[in-house]
Amino acid sequence: METVVLVHGLWMPGLAMELMRRRVARGGYRAVAYSYPSMRLTLSENAERLARYLRNLNSSRLHLVGHSLGGLIALRAIELATALSPGRVLLLGTPVTGSYAARRLQRLPGGRTVLGRSLPEWLRSPRLMSVPARETGVIAGRLSLGLGKLVAPRLPQPNDGVVSVEETQLPGMRDHIVLPVSHSGMLVSRAVARQICAFLRDGAFTRQGGRMTLRCRG
Repeated sequence: METVVLVHGLWMPGLAMELMRRRVARGGYRAVAYSYPSMRLTLSENAERLARYLRNLNSSRLHLVGHSLGGLIALRAIELATALSPGRVLLLGTPVTGSYAARRLQRLPGGRTVLGRSLPEWLRSPRLMSVPARETGVIAGRLSLGLGKLVAPRLPQPNDGVVSVEETQLPGMRDHIVLPVSHSGMLVSRAVARQICAFLRDGAFTRQGGRMTLRCRG
């Protein structure tokens, strides 16, 4: 059976991915929610931990789904891990080109502490993530509700309330879709889960008259 590893974002535990994990599992996959200390460790340290975890998985195909910061860690882990089983990558609201909202928060009193150690490492040495040697799909949101609007009222439009659509653009990505969901709302969205299943199955998102019609198997 194909394995899907879901990687959560900043300030969240692995449990935050549980609803999405169950929905993806109903699509016929062995889905696991990976948990990591998003505040205590740096991005590099968390990526190394994830790379070790991925190397120990025994699966014919290995896919990764990363939400927000989790997408950055997933991309870095793929760079570090070698000889992994083939598979696809999905990034959900991941700020691959930088984060306007995080930079604004960083300047506020206590902002650096609130951001922890992983995201600031990314902000200190911003670079465009190169697409891994895997088909990569990107899901962005355009429902502008979230903490980012409070700390960064001028967050570029369209955005999901935390990350702008422009910030999710990964060079070389295979497909990109923008859905009417917020940054946190992605985790509970049926439409997002169905598009994940579509991309894992076909290597592309599904579109029909502007509406998504595919349902996860099972």
